[in-house]
Amino acid sequence: MSNSLATVFVDRIRSVVGHQPEPIGLHVPEIGELEKKYINECLDSTFVSSVGAFIPKLEERMQEITGARHAVAVSNGTVGLQVAMFLAGVEPGDEVVIPTLSFIATANAVSHCGAHVYFVDSETTSMGMSADSLRAALESFTRSGSSLINPATGRRIAAIVPMHTLGHPVDIEAIVAVANEYGVPVVEDAAESLGSFVGSKHTGTFGLTGMISFNGNKIVTTGGGGVILTNDEVLGKRAKHLTTTAKLAHKWEFEHDEIAWNYRMPNLNAALGMAQLDKYPRYLEQKRRLAAKYQAAFEGVEGLSFVAEPAGTTSNYWLCAIRLDEPSLALRDELMSAAHEAGLLVRPMWNLLHQQRMYQAAGRADVSVATDLHASLICIPSTPALAEAV
Repeated sequence: MSNSLATVFVDRIRSVVGHQPEPIGLHVPEIGELEKKYINECLDSTFVSSVGAFIPKLEERMQEITGARHAVAVSNGTVGLQVAMFLAGVEPGDEVVIPTLSFIATANAVSHCGAHVYFVDSETTSMGMSADSLRAALESFTRSGSSLINPATGRRIAAIVPMHTLGHPVDIEAIVAVANEYGVPVVEDAAESLGSFVGSKHTGTFGLTGMISFNGNKIVTTGGGGVILTNDEVLGKRAKHLTTTAKLAHKWEFEHDEIAWNYRMPNLNAALGMAQLDKYPRYLEQKRRLAAKYQAAFEGVEGLSFVAEPAGTTSNYWLCAIRLDEPSLALRDELMSAAHEAGLLVRPMWNLLHQQRMYQAAGRADVSVATDLHASLICIPSTPALAEAV
């Protein structure tokens, strides 16, 4: 049966993306004349580094798209998430609750704050953090004054960091409600979800702070980069200050008022990003149309199903994915091998974070749903232009 399922898997993808002489990548950025035009404008200005006109333009555009009061451009998503946690009050020795089904950057950003991770489970529909698993974990912790303490480690629970998996919005309203009950701030890892909404509200704006990535494989890229999002006036200004070396404004003096970071996005990257953001509405429309084609192609296939956006949300479908009806790493790998042999560069989900050697000793809840998801999901080619392939 698995051989025939592998054939169906490949054929259904091909029915959407067509046949091409070169392998079809997972998510390939579109770099064209507009990007070259803006980059040349940046080069001609000579402002290619930490100052220049494209940086504030990109920040303003991201405020318009997300509705966040502040969007601060940074050099990559990982440092953006680190600063977003720092702004939320995460300190060395604290503990931060994150999903085990996430990219390594979520856990690493916690470690870069000097804090420790505590892993909770995912829920099936969104593949993101389970509000029920989160509640169960927080109920097992104890109060000490205004702080929530993990009695097993004695550490303060400083933040909760849900991640919007593959661009599908997590059940963020339920997570924020649980977090508010326990007085723990939410920092959203919205790295993959530019263009994703819960109702009319953009991901990354539900928590105290959030972060969106512009890595080369994201829906919009600056080569490497990201933005910190917040609606808090004080935190927004502090985010800009801390990511630009905490330098005080002066015509010539180099005076800094605290230890900070040089996490600024270069103007050259912002120029690339502005060209991409000019195309963003088309990218989003193409990605959603591609997702609809995949959903139709896999309709009725026994043993496989297309991963659709959760009810009440609008997903950017950053990466389209297929789910096995029954978790099986062996079958998953068999289908991926068949796809690669056919020139379709599919990929699995990330290895679970609690199994990574750096985090095997970290505390965790039961993560059986995440374990099943890891053995069930295959990401399939999701470049926006593939919507026009057939």
